[in-house]
Amino acid sequence: MIAGLPQYDNTDVYAFRSPERQDSVTLIANWLPFQEPAGGPNFYPFAADAHHDIHIDNDADAKPDITFRWTFKDHYRTKNTFLYNTGPVTSLDDKDLNFYQTYRLVRIRGNQTKVLVKNARVAPSNVGEASMPDYGKLRSQASRKFGQIRSFAGQAEDPFFLDLRVFDLLYGGDLSETGDDTLQGFNVNSVALQVPRKMLTTRVKGAGPAEPPSSLPDTGLRKAVDPVVGIWSTTSKKSVGGKHVQVSRLGNPLVNEVVLPIKLKDAFNASKPTQDVAALKYVTHPELPRLIEAIYGIEAPDTPRKDLVSVFLTGVEGLNMPKGKVTPSEQLRLNTSTPVTADPNRLGVIGGDVQGYPNGRRLGDDVVDIALQVVEGELVGSANDLGDGVDTNDTAFGDNFPYLALPVSGSNPDPHPTDSNGNAKQAGFVASALPRRQASAGLVGIGALAMLLGGAGIGRRRKA
Repeated sequence: MIAGLPQYDNTDVYAFRSPERQDSVTLIANWLPFQEPAGGPNFYPFAADAHHDIHIDNDADAKPDITFRWTFKDHYRTKNTFLYNTGPVTSLDDKDLNFYQTYRLVRIRGNQTKVLVKNARVAPSNVGEASMPDYGKLRSQASRKFGQIRSFAGQAEDPFFLDLRVFDLLYGGDLSETGDDTLQGFNVNSVALQVPRKMLTTRVKGAGPAEPPSSLPDTGLRKAVDPVVGIWSTTSKKSVGGKHVQVSRLGNPLVNEVVLPIKLKDAFNASKPTQDVAALKYVTHPELPRLIEAIYGIEAPDTPRKDLVSVFLTGVEGLNMPKGKVTPSEQLRLNTSTPVTADPNRLGVIGGDVQGYPNGRRLGDDVVDIALQVVEGELVGSANDLGDGVDTNDTAFGDNFPYLALPVSGSNPDPHPTDSNGNAKQAGFVASALPRRQASAGLVGIGALAMLLGGAGIGRRRKA
């Protein structure tokens, strides 16, 4: 259902310890995929009738202890024109910006609601160079500090990177169509929030008095505080009756698209993490390895898959599993005390970088390759190098908040570049996608195909 409502489709969630402010955590959530840069005249506003939420579970009971909620409001200077802007826009409050949005951000904790941002401007869609000659300035103005937090809302280049030509007979039938970031040139709507770590964590139940911060000089967290939090995002759309109804949900990447069958996708989008135990069998007995074994003869790892339960439902012991009793639930779990690495590895934990996915998710984490390798048994003795040949985003990320790349300009005449033969200019070398295990090269294609099954009808990993 959500595939037909892209404005309410939350597409990716990221959570990581901020590299330049290591006492803080950055949370990012994206909506409205496949934005063509020149898609006027209305371009791409956030849904003004929805709650855009990021939830935090800091005591492992699968219930939100903190919710950060964004709501948006539309503004027109005049409706006597079809133009998004009536002249060059040089600032967020420029009178030539005919349509603009503002947002309100609140923190909900139990029955208490605190306004964090009352009336901030959203960075507009990047109409083009004539309309917005210095878009970087607009991004900078939309990235603001409010007390202890930093906040941004606006358009960005889609940070998710992968190759989607799997639908052309598994990458062209002979793996000749691999290594291209299919999402190159598309934008999304993003919210980014940087908050102190202590704002997210909680005291461990039953723990004694907290020790002074000096007892943990390398983490800054007290021993009586559980540094692990679970994170997920939802969209709740206002119904005809006036109530907000949840229509989209996302924590870990690829779960609703790959782990769950079609019959459960809408139910998952409307569900709460406390209900996830009903889908346990799809984690312990996943479909993807069986597909690979049936088609290519590569033996699937033994079931039940306890390794996948830890990755998706409980956290990995010694890495990002909360202390005490854990209610199994699908959340992106982040250990906020894990030190920031000076040399990030795109493969995260399986690449030896414990700050990467599945310990949170950074913008540069190659979650498709990680997911393929883990599902095929990387954590249970079946080493492999599965992947789609796309190792990095086509556009570099920033070094400072909000880190997201600037959106592709509407002036760009070729946002999705190809060479004279129609091949993607960014195409990688297929050998980079081949497994170490002896197997048919076509495995890469079918693995990615299964990963993307949930995107039927839109050619992407979006929820069906």
